[in-house]
Amino acid sequence: MTATAPQQKITYTSTNVDMEAFHRAFDAALAEVRATAGRSYPLYINGQAVEVKGVEPITDVSPLDTGLVLGKFACATPAHVDQAVRGAKAAQKGWAALPWRERVRILRRAAELIRERKFLLSAIMAYEVGKNRLESMGDTEESADLIDYYCQQVEDHNGFTVEMAKMTPIERNTEILRPYGVFVCIAPFNFPLALSTGMSSAALMSGNAVVYKPAEDTPWTGLKLYEVYRDAGVPAGVFQFVSGHGREIGDPMWQHPLTDGVVFTGSKPVGMRIFHGLSEKWVKPCLMELGGKNAAIVMDTADLEAAAEGVMKSAFGLQNQKCSATSRVYVHRKVAAPFMEKLIEKTRAIRMGDVTQRDVWFGPVINEKAVQRWEKAVNQAGREGKVVLGGQRLRGEAFDKGHFVAPTIAELPLESTLFLEELFAPFLAVATVDSFDQAIAESNKVEFGLTAGLFSGRQEEIDRFFDEVEAGVCYVNKRSGATTGAWPGAQAFCGWKGSGGSGKGGCGPWYVQQFMREQSRTIVTS
Repeated sequence: MTATAPQQKITYTSTNVDMEAFHRAFDAALAEVRATAGRSYPLYINGQAVEVKGVEPITDVSPLDTGLVLGKFACATPAHVDQAVRGAKAAQKGWAALPWRERVRILRRAAELIRERKFLLSAIMAYEVGKNRLESMGDTEESADLIDYYCQQVEDHNGFTVEMAKMTPIERNTEILRPYGVFVCIAPFNFPLALSTGMSSAALMSGNAVVYKPAEDTPWTGLKLYEVYRDAGVPAGVFQFVSGHGREIGDPMWQHPLTDGVVFTGSKPVGMRIFHGLSEKWVKPCLMELGGKNAAIVMDTADLEAAAEGVMKSAFGLQNQKCSATSRVYVHRKVAAPFMEKLIEKTRAIRMGDVTQRDVWFGPVINEKAVQRWEKAVNQAGREGKVVLGGQRLRGEAFDKGHFVAPTIAELPLESTLFLEELFAPFLAVATVDSFDQAIAESNKVEFGLTAGLFSGRQEEIDRFFDEVEAGVCYVNKRSGATTGAWPGAQAFCGWKGSGGSGKGGCGPWYVQQFMREQSRTIVTS
C-alpha cells in the first residue's frame, strides 16, 4: 500500500509545508521501497513484459550503500530496440488519430497519478540517486506540473490549429501542427523523473510515440514512469520501456530508420554525436539539453549573506550533479574575503550522510566514476591554487558503504581549466575579479550557456547582466539558489551555445511545438 499524506506541494524552494506530515509519509514510503528492493524487472514493449535471456541484467545499486541492490533490470539488445521502434511506429498512427482533447485527458490523468504516488516515487529516487527528501519530492512534483503545463499549452492553442487568410473567396486555409512519428527519449540520472516526464510527455501530448531509455543508474524510476503512463490510459506501444547499457542500445535507437526524432538530456559529447549522426536522408528534429558550467557573479554591492547562501545551495544541492548547478564564482576583489568567509561557514554547516534521513541535505555522488572526476579536480586545484574547504573522501560509518566526497571549494587563478570543464561533482571554483566587465567576460568564456547568476545592488549591472551574459536561464539576487530552481511555467530551461540544441527550452511556452511539424491545408469549396 503506497503511503499518502496531505496534498501539499514541495518545490525546490518550498517552506510553507506541514513537514511533520511530510516526513511521516516519506518514512512509510521508504519502508515500502526497502521491502520491495532486489526484485527483477523485464522490458515493456508493446504493452507486454519482455524477459531477456542470456544477457546479464543491470544491477541497480544505491549510491548511499552499494551493497543495497534496488533491483535487477533486463538489459535490451539491438533486436529488442528494433521490436520497440517498429511497435511504436505501428501504434503511433492510432494515438495521433485521437482527438487532441482525448490525449490531453489521458496525460492529465498521468499527472494525477504522479501526485497520488509521489511519496513512493520520491522514496525510490532518494535511494536510487542519493537525493535528499526535499529534492526528491521536488523532482516528483515538477514532473506532474510539467505534464499539466504542456497540456495547457495544447489547450491554449486549440490543438495547434489556426484558421488562415483567404486568397480567394472560394478557399479555406488552415495551418496545423502534426506529430513527426516516433521520438527516441534518452534520459539522465540526476532528474530521473522530471526530465524523463518532461521530454516524453511533450512528445506524447503532440501525438508522437516514444521509445524510452532511462539512465543505467536509475532504471527503477524510469519503470515507474512507464507504469504511470500505462495506468493513465496511454495505449500499448505508444510508450516503450527499454532499459540497457549506453551506446549498446542508445545508438540502435536513434540510428533506427523508423526513428523520426530524438529528445536527449545528457553530456555534450554524446549529444553532439547524436546530432551529427541523426540526419542522413533529411533533417530530423534533435532536441537536446547538454549540461552547463554555470557562473555566479558577486559584486561589491551584493548582499553577501544572500550571495553566500545562494551559491552554497546551488553549488552543493544534489552534490552539484545538476546541469544548472553553480560550479564557478567570480567575486569582486573588494568583497572577496567576507564573501568567502560566509560561504565557507555555510558550507561547513551542511549536514551530510544518508539522505533518506529527514534532516540530511548532502548525499553521495552517483557512482565511482563521479568520485574519480572529483578527485582529479581536487588534485589539479591543489597544484594550481588552494583548496580552502573539503578535498577529501568522507569516511566513517555513514559514508563507507557509498560514494561520498566532501563539498569542496577552491580558490584558483582565472586561467585554470577548472573554470571551463563540466565536472558534475561537488567542486566549486572561485576567483576574484576587479570589475563587472571582467566578470562578464570570464562568465562567457566557456562553451556552455545554460544558467547564470548575479548578486548586485546596481540596476545598471543587472540590466547589463541580462543583455550580455551568454546563458538561457538567468537569475539576479536569488538567495534560494544562485543559478538553480527553474519551474514549469515560471522559468524556461533553455541552454545556449553548447548547453542546448534548439533555442527553446523545457518548462517554457514554446517547447511542445518542437515535437510537431507544420502542415498547410487548403480546401477549395466550389
